[in-house]
Amino acid sequence: MTQARIISRLFGGAGNQLFQYAAGRALADHLGVALQLDTRYVGGGRANCFGHFKCTRFTEEPPLPPAKSDGLLRYGLWRLFGRNPRFRRERFLGFDPAFFDLPRNTYLHGYWQSEHYFAPILERLRRDLTFTTPLDPANANMAARIADAACPVSVHVRRGDYLASGSYVACPPEYYQQAIATLAYDLGQPLTCFIFSNDPDWARDNLALGQEQVVVDINDEARGPFDLHLMSRCAHHVIANSTFSWWGAWLNPGPDKRVIAPKNWFGTPRLSNPDLIPEGWNRL
Repeated sequence: MTQARIISRLFGGAGNQLFQYAAGRALADHLGVALQLDTRYVGGGRANCFGHFKCTRFTEEPPLPPAKSDGLLRYGLWRLFGRNPRFRRERFLGFDPAFFDLPRNTYLHGYWQSEHYFAPILERLRRDLTFTTPLDPANANMAARIADAACPVSVHVRRGDYLASGSYVACPPEYYQQAIATLAYDLGQPLTCFIFSNDPDWARDNLALGQEQVVVDINDEARGPFDLHLMSRCAHHVIANSTFSWWGAWLNPGPDKRVIAPKNWFGTPRLSNPDLIPEGWNRL
């Protein structure tokens, strides 16, 4: 007989995957069962990010239910009638209080983008998501530069795929300028802004933040978890409307960190998640 479990489907980039792991881990712990990750839907040049987090607790061992690649008939029949595991799709983008009423042998398919899903295991999750990959010389040098800065701030500029997306719109330069001005005023000291972007040339040419600026362009998308780790080593954060920098800020354990997030997360009023930004973060 198959061991009781919770299965969480991974898809999207590192930010989405971390939410999918965190919610699945919390539900599995709540029910006292194992967590299994279904990595078959991670693709499009994006990699499973968990090779960089060796403290995580999950299995990828079979059996798994039918995937789309096994044929739409088999996949559709399982989604409609399968009982072990039973398919559960996220019902809406905000936190669903019924989540913790789900039974053992549930297959989770969704984004689960709220700290409320994993609030019961916050400290355990921080231990799980300790970055364990040794830093290469370029990343080690950047980590040292962040450590040496008096007030390092991570600034995430997400462009690229957002330029062709109807669901998301890239944050304008004015957002970053206002966010950094707010931090500089509130903290009362000069900042060093470490800028992370999937369009570093645009960031160099278009961001004038009035503080020391360092564009971090040593990692491509496949090595994104290194950028995530570097972000988490900064003291404060200006995030984009991106789960990637959301996690970069969240993984900073500093009790006095300041995080500024954009007020408009989505590019269309049809989408809304009122539970995405943790209490204590500022929206601008």
